[in-house]
Parts: sequence; structure tokens; C-alpha cells
Amino acid sequence: MTAQAALIVGAGDATGGAIARRFAREGFAACVTRRSSTKLQPLVAQIEAEGGTAHAFASDARKEEEVVALVEQIESTIGPIEVLVFNIGANVPESILDETARKYFKVWEMACFSGFLNAREVAKRMVARGHGTILFTGATASLRGSANFAAFSGAKMALRALAQSMARELGPRGIHVAHTVIDGAIDTEFIRSNFPEAMR
Repeated sequence: MTAQAALIVGAGDATGGAIARRFAREGFAACVTRRSSTKLQPLVAQIEAEGGTAHAFASDARKEEEVVALVEQIESTIGPIEVLVFNIGANVPESILDETARKYFKVWEMACFSGFLNAREVAKRMVARGHGTILFTGATASLRGSANFAAFSGAKMALRALAQSMARELGPRGIHVAHTVIDGAIDTEFIRSNFPEAMR
């Protein structure tokens, strides 16, 4: 167990996968997670074909006990988590007139609460070592709301506030925390099926 690990939460087919591949190229053990580890196998195979190291984990980022177990497993069997990238999106447009309480809450759970859980657990380990990096991906919705994006904007703005608070608290303790806005529709099967206008 000597590898430095980069944990990418929300390692999908687009941004998350690209982030994982880049860290693997830099010599990190890319620890990628989403709810289904089966969906991660093509990404792991691609990283390994490029000469990198990758490990796939099935984990629900909204469930505290699963997050605690995930961080413990990586730290005890692979190596110290030097970098956490939280990349869960939860971009599900809906009119505020039609939004349900259940879906609004689920978007917040995915895009904000799970960021807190993962960052808290990793930060505990990083603070003990005196160094580490935590990165949150955001969108324009992190800065301003738009029509039909009340749930997404609310969650993403809260995630940005979490990042800012963590940066001010943990920066003096050697932990770099940043929130970065990454915009643009990426050509994935989900986008093509649900938002064809974005691909025009």
C-alpha cells in the first residue's frame, strides 16, 4: 500500500471520467465511484490500457455509512487519499410549479449533502496528515439561479458555500479546498436522450 489515491466521486462517462484519467496519467491510483460499479468497468479498463491504475467502487454518496466505509477501504487497502474530486451533478430541470418535494430534496442530497459527507470524511484524514486537496465541481447555477433550475441552483449554491467555508477553516491546516465552475453540455447518452436541443 504505497500509492497516492485520487478519489473521484461521480466518475461518469464525461467530466468525472476525464478527471479520473488525468489523475491516473499523473501517477495517482484513480479510485472512481458511482452507485453501480459495473458502469465503471469501461473507465477502469481504459485507464489500465493507458498504463494507469484504477479501482472501481459502488457507493451511494448520500449514505453516511457507505461514505465512511468507502474512505476507510481506500485508505487501508490502496493508499492515502491525496485528492478528492466531488463531481455529482443532479441537473434535472423542472418548473417550480411542478417540482415535487421529493425530487427537490433528492437533488439537494445528490449535489450538496453528499459533497458534505465525502469531504468531511476525507478531510479528517487529510488534516491528520497536514496536507491534501479537495475539489468541488460546479456550474453557472452555483452563482445564479435560472428559470426551471430552482432545485439544481439551490443545491449547487449550497455546495459552493460549503467549499468556501471549508477553504477558510482548513486552509490554515494545509488543506487546499476549491470550487470550480465547469459549464457546457457534454455529448452523453443521457443528454442526447433528454435534452437533444443542447447538442444542436
